[in-house]
Amino acid sequence: MRYENPLYMAEDAGAADLISDGRLQLGISRGSPEQVIEGYKYFGYSPREGEDDAAMARRNTEVFLEVIQGKGFATPNPRPMFPNPPGLLRVEPYSEGLRDRIWWGAGSDATAVWTGKMGMNLMSSTLKFDETGEPLHIQQRKQIEAFREAWIEAGHQREPRVSVSRSIFAITNDLDRSYFGLDRNSTDQFGNIDENTRAVFGRSYAAEPDELIRELAKDEAIAASDSLLLTIPNQLGVDYCAHVMEAILTEVAPALGWR
Repeated sequence: MRYENPLYMAEDAGAADLISDGRLQLGISRGSPEQVIEGYKYFGYSPREGEDDAAMARRNTEVFLEVIQGKGFATPNPRPMFPNPPGLLRVEPYSEGLRDRIWWGAGSDATAVWTGKMGMNLMSSTLKFDETGEPLHIQQRKQIEAFREAWIEAGHQREPRVSVSRSIFAITNDLDRSYFGLDRNSTDQFGNIDENTRAVFGRSYAAEPDELIRELAKDEAIAASDSLLLTIPNQLGVDYCAHVMEAILTEVAPALGWR
């Protein structure tokens, strides 16, 4: 959201949701570390005095959330080219219900709390700021709890949704074994993603189905969430990615109660 005009984005999101018949689940965030210095400035956006880029992204998001609710805010021209409805005008196209299907990718506990206050659903990926030195799944579970507490305190009426992301590969044939049988990412990795930010990057789960089931049952963040997003190595091709997902759906998910 450092690169987005919130009103343009509201137009695009409303159009996409109407085209998809209300099936859009829109994930947004501040964005990952950049390849350039202050790249958003090349697109015409700069933080205000006293802001950093994260605060600018949150400000843009708050405007976006306000306008996609469909409330009028713009004064109509008294001599328009075509008739207007009465009162202030809203961003068009407007899609009812889209506001409840916005997800924020939170990298820290504080941002998860802000997400809950703003009434967005929470996404927590395979990378999170390291705030306690604990394994990723434990830090994420605590992040989810903080999000839900903030949601309740804000008084939102609907049930919030939470997703976590994982790299999971069920080894069911020799090709799987050749790709993932000696997976070197079987433990969480800790390191700095910039000069000020230490992060934890989640482990990959790669094993035969029975072992996967035992390992995944211990993942506290998966248990605390209601949605699991699989990170798939798309460079291996469509057919293999379909095989990876099918193996999880048939060999792993039923035993864990996923659906």
